[in-house]
Amino acid sequence: MSEAKRFPNYIAGEWVDSDQTFENRNPANQDDLVGLFSKGTAADVLRAADAAQEAFSSWSKLPAPARGGMLYKVADILEKNLDSLAREMTREEGKTFPEAKGETMRSINIFRYFAGEGSRQPGHLVPSERPGVFMFAQRKPIGVVSQINPWNFPSAIPAWKLAPALIAGNTVLLKPASAAPLSAWRIVEACHEAGIPKGVVNFIAGSGGEVGNAMVEAEPVKAISFTGSCDVGNTIHAKASARRLRIQLEMGGKNPTIVLNDANLAEAVGSTVNASMFSTGQKCTATSRVIVEEGIYDEFVAALISAVQALKVGDGLEDGVQIGPVIDKSQLDTDLRYCEIAKEEGCTIECGGRILDEGPLSKGFFFEPTVITGVDNSMRIAREEVFGPVLAVIKAKDFDEAMSIANDTEFGLSASIQTQNVSRVFNFINNIEAGLITVNLPSAGVEYQLPFGGTKGSSFGPKEQGPAALDFYSDWKTIYLKY
Repeated sequence: MSEAKRFPNYIAGEWVDSDQTFENRNPANQDDLVGLFSKGTAADVLRAADAAQEAFSSWSKLPAPARGGMLYKVADILEKNLDSLAREMTREEGKTFPEAKGETMRSINIFRYFAGEGSRQPGHLVPSERPGVFMFAQRKPIGVVSQINPWNFPSAIPAWKLAPALIAGNTVLLKPASAAPLSAWRIVEACHEAGIPKGVVNFIAGSGGEVGNAMVEAEPVKAISFTGSCDVGNTIHAKASARRLRIQLEMGGKNPTIVLNDANLAEAVGSTVNASMFSTGQKCTATSRVIVEEGIYDEFVAALISAVQALKVGDGLEDGVQIGPVIDKSQLDTDLRYCEIAKEEGCTIECGGRILDEGPLSKGFFFEPTVITGVDNSMRIAREEVFGPVLAVIKAKDFDEAMSIANDTEFGLSASIQTQNVSRVFNFINNIEAGLITVNLPSAGVEYQLPFGGTKGSSFGPKEQGPAALDFYSDWKTIYLKY
């Protein structure tokens, strides 16, 4: 057997190896060692922060269109390797190859989108009340930014954090999730190949306890962008607030899809299955509660169960597989535990609810796609984030009750409605407590051209993606000029 490939950290423009490493293994087949990653330390973070601080002056003074030219090169390098990057993502994270390829292409498009922003970045030009005074405001970068990424979108989320930070003129410390670090490593490799100057982008893999804390505490850092669990996000908020850092947090969700009596049944089932089961339910925007009006409830549930039972589970690199593994043993245990909790609460497991560990699935972390009925919104299965292919079905007597149930949660990330009634659509849009709203579409599945983020306990700080991303990664300088 050939020796596993080693992936070093990237600090001050140099690839920095370490004596200590951690494994990156395929969740579909634990015998498949994807690679060994250097385990960074707090000292590595401090060196990277100093390098980023040193690089900031020259990078921020480089004209934004020139910075954009480098981001275009990053996109071209990634696109040249599209298929191989997607295969690596499937091996390290588990999502199916088509999903991984779509995510990689999205990362490429994100870099091109923000590369173009280098030639725009409008400011404010307004008339003064005073004669002979010219006044305007223009954006300025904020400095060194720490970015802490999750494992479920191991390419797209690093891309949508990194690209706007760079085009705005900031320098970056990037930490990938230890469960899936290779996709982000490939992006940093492309930045290196594209000629982005040393110190501008730094990659430090390692534990959240040591590396993550150091990225919040390093003196040069001026802002923190984090995507992950609520518990970690709340800890970061407390530490970063004490230092008066700029903070951006994207955390959990318990996202509803409302299905009304007049919905197109086939389309409503398709959207619900897509949002709840694809990517093995491991999306913060995934539907985990489907709230169904009673007139269509029985018919919808029967069709939903049939569609879920027809899903093919397996290795995401195999043709025809629709649902891959969950990320690790801990998540597998979580999925099973919540199914047991649901049964204790008096619910019915209509399908799924089991670990799949026979035959070709025996070496991975596979969970059977699950539909649970008999749920009311007071139950834990309806209130707590599972982050797996587990869907709770709740009956509502009418639209008003469905809306009340949908909003009765501490979270507010995404929400969907399935209906042909235009009045209900606009009532939903105006009154649902969520940042991302879809109509007759899955609750999961967003594009990079518009703001991304939720409300309530799901998010904190300025939004990500689209033109709004620059609001977090830049500040304003206002100029009054007497002539």
